[in-house]
Amino acid sequence: MTFSLYDATIPSNLQILRAVDALIDKAEAFAVERGIEPAALIDAKLAEDMLPFGYQVKSCAAHSVGGIEGVRGGVFSPDRGAWPTDFAGLHTVLRDAITTLEAIDKDEFDTLAENDTKFEFGTFVMPFTGANFLLSFSQPNFYFHATTAYAILRAQGVPIGKRDFLGTPRMKA
Repeated sequence: MTFSLYDATIPSNLQILRAVDALIDKAEAFAVERGIEPAALIDAKLAEDMLPFGYQVKSCAAHSVGGIEGVRGGVFSPDRGAWPTDFAGLHTVLRDAITTLEAIDKDEFDTLAENDTKFEFGTFVMPFTGANFLLSFSQPNFYFHATTAYAILRAQGVPIGKRDFLGTPRMKA
């Protein structure tokens, strides 16, 4: 069995992006039911020195689609820009990422494995191959931000569980 770079990244990214998108639906319903301003959830943090839920959601897109764009261009730098401040905007970020990932050609994607790719943050630089960047840097960051988004909502009382985080597993047909 050949397991490609595409197989190791894209299907799992899609699964979790869809799950995080569904978490936003649950957060929005929770806010309406409880009379909570959306900003209270979007700006919620697990700890004071962490970034809020909105940033975590945006970072899921940044470490999936953005990571791939970084490999294509040879450099990835963290997106420290603003994140959407409403649920509709968060949905848009995720759904745009999902649409982009769904359109990726598997054969073209697999050619990115050996691309020279640098992570740059200010003067800090880490050199990678495309595959090593995606699998050892971008993918762990992707899961970190998805997990943190889930944990923030859970800590705020949104009634979600492990199945909500997992989304729809890719089961044998």
